[in-house]
Amino acid sequence: MKDRIESSEAIFLQSLIKKIEKSNLDTASSREIINSLQKVFSELSDLRDIGDYLYDGLYITDGNGKTLYVNKAYTRITGIRADEVVGKYVDELLAEGVYLNAVTPEVIKCKKQVNAMGESLKNRTKMLITGIPVLDEKGKVKKVVIIDREITELLQMKDDLEVSQKKMKAVEKDKVKNALEVEHLRKQQLNKNMIGNSLETQKVMKLIRQIAGLDVTVLITGETGSGKEVVSTEIYANSSRKDGPYIKVNCAAIPANLLEAELFGYAKGAFTGAISSGKIGLFELADKGTILLDEIGDMPMELQSKLLRVIQHKEITRIGGTKPIKLDVRILSATNCNLKDLVKQGRFREDLYYRLNVFPIHIPPLRSRIEDIELLARHFLDVYNSKYAKNAIIDKMGFGMLQQYSWPGNIRELQNILERLVIISEQSGNISNEQLGALLNINPSYVSDLVVEEMGLKEIVSNIEKKTIERVLAQCGSTRKAAQILKIDQSTIVKKAKRLGIGLKDEKMHH
Repeated sequence: MKDRIESSEAIFLQSLIKKIEKSNLDTASSREIINSLQKVFSELSDLRDIGDYLYDGLYITDGNGKTLYVNKAYTRITGIRADEVVGKYVDELLAEGVYLNAVTPEVIKCKKQVNAMGESLKNRTKMLITGIPVLDEKGKVKKVVIIDREITELLQMKDDLEVSQKKMKAVEKDKVKNALEVEHLRKQQLNKNMIGNSLETQKVMKLIRQIAGLDVTVLITGETGSGKEVVSTEIYANSSRKDGPYIKVNCAAIPANLLEAELFGYAKGAFTGAISSGKIGLFELADKGTILLDEIGDMPMELQSKLLRVIQHKEITRIGGTKPIKLDVRILSATNCNLKDLVKQGRFREDLYYRLNVFPIHIPPLRSRIEDIELLARHFLDVYNSKYAKNAIIDKMGFGMLQQYSWPGNIRELQNILERLVIISEQSGNISNEQLGALLNINPSYVSDLVVEEMGLKEIVSNIEKKTIERVLAQCGSTRKAAQILKIDQSTIVKKAKRLGIGLKDEKMHH
């Protein structure tokens, strides 16, 4: 006899075998019947095993509601053992409070499938209960098969899913918002177009057009506030990388001990206080795009070596990392320093200088492109009138005063002064020459002496220039000293004097 047959079934089978053996059947017939019975009981045992492999609970009763069988999954789900229910009627078990909301009586009564929610009073497990009738040939219920599906975990998963979906919606909303903010900032950055009609500005624009589409390194030089960032943005906006990232790094604004981590990132656990997951550097963020290294002259020497390796090998290694990361980045750099002088002083690597200076663009100071001043001033006037909901205007003499000033802070200074003038102006009306004079430290009467109705603006400007240079030359006696006072090159003084018809009689003025 097979071990897997239940003991009660084994006893029943043994009694049947004894009866067959005592009967008048011949030995062959009785052996055949006994083998058939053993086969049937073995198959029943197999069915019982199969029932125990099911994930859902199985509860079977006869047509009167008497419990015949429960599988192991039923015990796992409800905490109710087979010996607690097998042989007992469902009605009795309900009365005893073993479980709630049984569907067997309804299935027997209606002779059709019944679905309900149930709960085990032993472990409070919630279940989806499905009762299915098994009918005989006369349509009478001979068995009821109950399937119990645990839904406690399902309900928890549903709740968790709803929470996750809410979080995902919030994250998605933030992502959309952030994307819009980034796009807004990107458009603002790309809106800084070069403005100017002067010959000097036109030369710079020509260089930008020549180089923008070529994927080479560019070094942009010029005084503070002269528009180096604008030139960089123009190169990016007109390049094949215009749809890729555009990362700007001010090497002077980030402390030297943090700059390496910002540029190249760091590996997990690289140092105390590091983010546990590591950090992506700005070079990695700029992959497939463009990076502007502003104020490159302030980069520490040890970082210059690392930057040189990045340019040479087109890859970076994070701090504390061992695996090099391949990059495809166009490098633009900008400085208000004379890098050649820094190389001579041993403060800038000569090999890096030549790597960065593949294509140099120098931006002349605003004082040497006087023709651009009115155009730029009108642009900033429009910008700040719009920003502060005003309608302030500057008259001809006012623009003449702006053109007389030397602008040591260049376009950035002009922009700041125009913003301040709009802020202090009346809602609608002229910005007074007194306000201009106070900000620029210029006497308005000096300019008004030269303004007559018949003169055009260029003639007014030429007269102001001539009178200013003559006065400074008279005071200091040499072009070298005059150039220092006016904050322009000595060669510019000589050229302007020649153009404006100013005599340079004293030979020492040329030294």
